Formats: sequence, structure tokens, C-alpha cells
Amino acid sequence: MNCAAIPAELFESELFGHVKGAFSGASEDMRGIIREANGGTLFLDEIGELSTRCQSKLLRVLQDRTVRPVGATRAVSVDLRFVCATNRDLVSLVQRGGFREDLYSRIAELVVHLPNLEARVEDVPILVQHFLAKLQ
Repeated sequence: MNCAAIPAELFESELFGHVKGAFSGASEDMRGIIREANGGTLFLDEIGELSTRCQSKLLRVLQDRTVRPVGATRAVSVDLRFVCATNRDLVSLVQRGGFREDLYSRIAELVVHLPNLEARVEDVPILVQHFLAKLQ
């Protein structure tokens, strides 16, 4: 899921789902991305783009392992792994108050820094061979 592509006002509905009639246009129940990923892994791309309001809602899911669909009266348990990516420096964002420190500590259990391809030109031939082999 591309976090930068979801408007903040749709974040809860997209991630947590909603019940029929929860808001204008909610003509049927929707499970939401997190419940769809239950039992598996959810990849959150561009997590550094989330608003602080959305960050707090995501933190609640990570802490409680539950989601409450918009308009629902009960939370639903979930069991999934989160993998996050960003091109932003989250440590600097945390220091400047642009990213929640408690959320960062939850998602940064294993951090992999991958330099861009320009800094790894020796990888280009290997990648070309790999993708050419896939095309054959």
C-alpha cells in the first residue's frame, strides 16, 4: 500500500474498513487493507508521508493488534507483519517532530539501508541479467 497515495480523510476507511452506512457513500461493508492482510504481511510504502494523525491510528493497530472499522462498535483482532519503506530520513523526522517516535520504535526493529542504484553501479549488470532471464 502506498501511504502517500491515500488522502488522510480516507486513511481509516482504506486501512481499517467500514460498515455499511458509516458515512455517505458507504453502501456496503468493506474489510480494509489490514484485515485483508490478516495472517500475512502488509507492505507500507512511503510511510514517512503519513500525517501525524494517521501515524497515531497506525500505532494503535501495532500496539493493540486490533482494528475497528469506521462505524463499527467492536474492534477486530488482527495478526500480521508490517514491512515499511520510505525514502525519507525518519530519524531526522522524529527529531523535528514530523514522525512519531513511538511509531518509529515499533517499525524500526530491523532497518535496512539500501543506497540508490546510482551509488551501486556494480549491481547494474547483475540486475540486467536477472531481468533478462525472467523475460526468456
